[in-house]
This record gives sequence, structure tokens and C-alpha cells, in this order.
Amino acid sequence: MHRDAQRKMYEQLAPKLYQVCKRYLKKEEDIEEVLADAFFILFTKLDQLKENKAFYSWAKRITVNECLHLLKKNVNFNLYLEETSLRVQPEVAENTQLEEQDMLKLLQYIPEGCRTVFNLYVIEGYAHKEIASMLKISEGTSKSQLNVAKTKLKELINNFYYQNAQ
Repeated sequence: MHRDAQRKMYEQLAPKLYQVCKRYLKKEEDIEEVLADAFFILFTKLDQLKENKAFYSWAKRITVNECLHLLKKNVNFNLYLEETSLRVQPEVAENTQLEEQDMLKLLQYIPEGCRTVFNLYVIEGYAHKEIASMLKISEGTSKSQLNVAKTKLKELINNFYYQNAQ
């Protein structure tokens, strides 16, 4: 692949794929590492893409898989009872609707295992069976993680958003 084409692809995709990484990872250095790995795969395996229309979906899937690869090294997905630190309050403007960006900020306060399952199920659209296979956990654990994520997210929304918007 020509260097100019790689640069253009990077410039167009990097902001979108960065946001995908941000949903899964907290540390900036982890996000940068995963992005670099994802682009390496994209550049070296581009010839394996069969349909150009599916390029963004393919790139996003590679990025999600790279996020999961990093998380699996550091997170025990069978545990979800880590305490959520509520000391830092998300920035939420008063008297506004809950926006997608607000929701993504609040997701950062949910334990990693729960947040990962929430992202895979709610945002990426995977079934619990697929998530269980990807994370090497049981379907029951996937469902439990999702339930905890939803409960904690509702709690965060009530504590930080609606309390401030009144």
C-alpha cells in the first residue's frame, strides 16, 4: 500500500477508531498501543478484505478485537464487584438532554469487565454466546456482567445527571 494512501486512511479512520478504543480502555497509552496495532493489521491485511463497502466495519472489528486482546491480559471478566470510584464527577451541563458523549463518559466509571460486556452487547450488537466465546467466560457471566453494568450506569445517571439537571 502506498504511503500517501496509508496516511489518508489513518487520518480518516483514526478519530473514529480512537473513540471505539476509548469505550473499552481508560489509559491513553493503552489506546495508542491498540490503535497502532490495529492500523498495523489494517495495513498488512488489507488484501484480505473482500468487499470495500465493509471496510469501516472490518476496521472497527479489528480495533475491538485488539482492545479485547489487551483487556484479556489485565482483566478477570469473571469478577465484576470492583468498587467504582465516584469521587470524580463527570462534566454534565445543566438542563440538557443526556447525550451520547455523556453516556460514554459515564461508562468510564463502570468496572472494566462490566463495561466491556456492555460495549460488546449494547453498542457492538454481539449476543451473549459470542461475548462468552470472545472473553472465555460463561454466557451466565456475560449476562450478569451486563446486568451489573446497566445497574451501575443507571445509578451513575441518577447520581450525576438528573441530580445536577434539577
